[in-house]
Amino acid sequence: PNGNLQQHLHHPSNQHRPLDWGNRLIIALDCARGLEFLHEHASPTVIHRDFKCSNILLDENLRAKVSNFGLAKMGSDKINGQILTRVLGTTGYLAPEYASKGKLTTKSDVYSYGVVLLQLLTGRVPVDIKRPPGEHVLVSWALPRLTNREKIDEMVDPAIQGQYSKKDLIQVAAIAAMCVQPEADYRPLMVDVVQSLIPLVKNFNSSASTRFH
Repeated sequence: PNGNLQQHLHHPSNQHRPLDWGNRLIIALDCARGLEFLHEHASPTVIHRDFKCSNILLDENLRAKVSNFGLAKMGSDKINGQILTRVLGTTGYLAPEYASKGKLTTKSDVYSYGVVLLQLLTGRVPVDIKRPPGEHVLVSWALPRLTNREKIDEMVDPAIQGQYSKKDLIQVAAIAAMCVQPEADYRPLMVDVVQSLIPLVKNFNSSASTRFH
């Protein structure tokens, strides 16, 4: 056990070292695979409903495991699309249609995943009232910047500046932007997120091995 993602991202210490770009890419892929399993391979479908940084455990190699299924919901999502349910979960991670109307689908988890991906990119928390006006809510601050090639560098966590290629950054930002779309139908499936991240992790690993050997 090596703590959770929340500790590593927002409270780095001797026990929880800061995460580099490569670590963050692999954690993003591990989490995407975990949610993909719940959505596509569990029967019936499982919707996590409380996917957030403190529920992502890291092992000694900084590989991620999705944990805490206390609010998870068994769904018939593939058949009728949605479940109407009481709203539970954590502010800042909740999809708009779930927070406002109690409509729960696998796309609700996709939104929460997008918030975690934004945290990996920016080092910011989902809601921070200490920040200037317009920057309190991570998603609303980040969304217009994610697709702006000039502004994208400005939003990256200073701890990982210079560790990534611009091309990779743009691709990760594009995935995050799709996941946090206000309309659930515009969000990707987790299987698509996994397929988008695999080549990024492979490319990073191969370029890292040529850099350091």
